[in-house]
Amino acid sequence: MQMKESPTIEFKRELTDAVKREIIAFANTQGGELYIGIDDDGTIMGLENAHKTLEAVSSMLHDSIQPDILVHTHLSVEIMEGKEIVKITVSLGTRRPYHLKNKGMKPSGVFIRYGTSVTNASEENIRQMLMESDGMNFETVRSLHQELTFNEAMLVFEKQGLKLGVEQQRTLGFLTVDGYYTNLGLLFSDQCEHTIKCARYLGNDKLDFQDRKEFKGSILTQVEDVFEYLNLYNAKSAHFEGLQRIEQEKFPSYALREALINAVTHRDYSFSGSILIHLFQDHLEMVSLGGLVKGLTIEDIELGVSQSRNPKLANVFYRLKWIESYGTGLQRMKESYKQNKEQPFWTIGPNAFVVTLPKHTLHTPTTEDEALYDWLKEHPEFTTKELETHLNKSKGTVRKIVADLLGKGQIIRLGNGPSTRYQVK
Repeated sequence: MQMKESPTIEFKRELTDAVKREIIAFANTQGGELYIGIDDDGTIMGLENAHKTLEAVSSMLHDSIQPDILVHTHLSVEIMEGKEIVKITVSLGTRRPYHLKNKGMKPSGVFIRYGTSVTNASEENIRQMLMESDGMNFETVRSLHQELTFNEAMLVFEKQGLKLGVEQQRTLGFLTVDGYYTNLGLLFSDQCEHTIKCARYLGNDKLDFQDRKEFKGSILTQVEDVFEYLNLYNAKSAHFEGLQRIEQEKFPSYALREALINAVTHRDYSFSGSILIHLFQDHLEMVSLGGLVKGLTIEDIELGVSQSRNPKLANVFYRLKWIESYGTGLQRMKESYKQNKEQPFWTIGPNAFVVTLPKHTLHTPTTEDEALYDWLKEHPEFTTKELETHLNKSKGTVRKIVADLLGKGQIIRLGNGPSTRYQVK
């Protein structure tokens, strides 16, 4: 019975470059058998030197196809109708997509079997194969783009006295053991596809734009540039409490920095959209794609429970000392607002996490405060009894006032016991 071509059987009259595409397609689809020395119609033609052809095929597989496909192929010389042919058995690969080494994981280098024909895989086909082979963890999946450079990231690493050579890239998870860049590597590369968009508005709604800007490049450069941009418009004001000049920002720098790094660290990079930052007159909103990590509640993360969606990304930020300790971001944001009437808050949707930072409200000294500060200027050293007499207040009230001045560092204690005095700094 004469054999026929099918989705899992292919004939080639002789060895040509087309054999590479056929083998790749079998490994990417469902496996199959390729016979060299048989015509398209099933006629056995045979080969003049089948063993030489077999060696040529073996070299072709080793030199022209990635990842290593030899473990999924079996080559043999068969006798059919008294003639020698080469039979190549290909099983479904475990490191798909297999591709031409000189083309990379692009549609031009990746092939799939469609019926009895070979066709180029689409980008969606390739993504699907990557997820099936590497799993659903975004960071560890091989990047669709392999021509990456790390000039910007290296500069940031050098500032911290760290190296970012091939060994470090492999240790951090930028590179797989067989030399493929991962999606994590893509994020830190100069070719990073994700961006951060900032917009400033005249009022407290999105009707009137003042300015818009989109930040690109390595995710490290984006964080640095965005933080610089936010600080540029983070107006500072000052007032005096006694002899001390108190500077206050529109938004606490620490809260801005923490919100930005949290947004970048915990966002869901399987979404292609950008992190969005909206600067209004009296508040700021930072929108990061991806809701809470499955299994966590807002109460959990406010208590400091840490479960990063991107642990390898968080680890790089930790090494760079951009993250001081895991799970304390939201708590620290609140702490930076402890003197403020309005507090930061978060809104969580199925696929978004929004941090809202209110504008800092300045503490305005009361007339009573000003009278106390005027007296302190005239009395650089004093006792609690002298302060009680001046303020005409109870011993307990004065004790609280002194404790507050000590806490703010505006006075220091001299001596102990009944002879204790206080000195204005």
